[in-house]
Amino acid sequence: MNQALNDQTVEDGTPSPLQSMIADSVERLFAEQVTPQILAHFDAGRAATQLWQQVVDLGLPGALMPETAGGSAASWLDISPVLRAIGYWSAPLALSETMLASLLLAHGGLHVPEGPITLIQIGHYGDLRLTEDRVLDGRAFNVPWARSCRWAAVADGNGHVALVDLRQAAVSVETGSNFAGEERDTLYFDNASVHAVGSLKVADVQEPVWLFGALMRACMLVGALESSLDKAVNYANERAQFGKAIGKFQAIQQQLAQMAGAIGAARMATQVALRSACEALHAEQGSRNSLAFDVAVAKVCAGEAATLATSVTHQVHGAIGFTHEHTLHFTTRRLWSWRDEFGSDAQWAEVLGQAAIAAGGDGFWAGLTQRRF
Repeated sequence: MNQALNDQTVEDGTPSPLQSMIADSVERLFAEQVTPQILAHFDAGRAATQLWQQVVDLGLPGALMPETAGGSAASWLDISPVLRAIGYWSAPLALSETMLASLLLAHGGLHVPEGPITLIQIGHYGDLRLTEDRVLDGRAFNVPWARSCRWAAVADGNGHVALVDLRQAAVSVETGSNFAGEERDTLYFDNASVHAVGSLKVADVQEPVWLFGALMRACMLVGALESSLDKAVNYANERAQFGKAIGKFQAIQQQLAQMAGAIGAARMATQVALRSACEALHAEQGSRNSLAFDVAVAKVCAGEAATLATSVTHQVHGAIGFTHEHTLHFTTRRLWSWRDEFGSDAQWAEVLGQAAIAAGGDGFWAGLTQRRF
């Protein structure tokens, strides 16, 4: 992919040629392939293997990787349509996890195996530790798509990323799932060997899986939020009550307007965080950036919008929205799930609150305007 395509994202928010190309490709694919039947089959336990092969054929799993590693050298802004589309169409794939894992492994100078690849951040969701002897010991909870992945990228919080074979005898899996039926497994490591370890230096980022994972989920939430709003508006314009569409009633309009406002705030917050992610990956070591602040704000806004949107859209749909036959649950179950993954809005709000308190009265305004405490 021509590197010049990546350098044309302008400051006014106009998409770069690469971003437009990716958006067109992924929207066309998901609109055609992610059907209610595919999602119903997924709920029944059938993996979307054909869909995965199609995203591989488009080169999406390695889009964030540099060209020297076989990727497209896309930026976070460039691949944002992919994350949005995963949420909008409820695509049942480990695509976002593989994209991030591939980026971190390549950034750490490691060979990137064939996906899908899952992610683990040591220090969150379990007591896993990477020893000096380069073995993993302990547990990791809520690991996305673990049983479907052979490989995992594990970040230790000390500047290292490890590539681990999950099919070795020293690793066992306890199956689990989120509200959407997506795999969220518990992994047990009994002094499991590490295939390779790389040095992962990202300026001012201590926990890359946790931080970038929260950014991914925020972007996916925005896509699912936009889908829920479209469904609610369409239904409000179609469903008649007392001789007119329910969308004509002021109470319904007010709820939908409130929902749209919350989604708009979440969308803008994620765009700011995506720009910060682009800058952080190319910043000099030792420099500070606003990525942690921006991701925290994005996850808070997206999580709070998800809580509001699921309530409003189910109220608008009424009883039919709670039936399994209606497609609304494919979206709302993912909203309920993703808002809590890689830190809930309450957890990220606490991070911001504690940082603001630590900054004190003299540092609060400067921290707020500079987007870091």
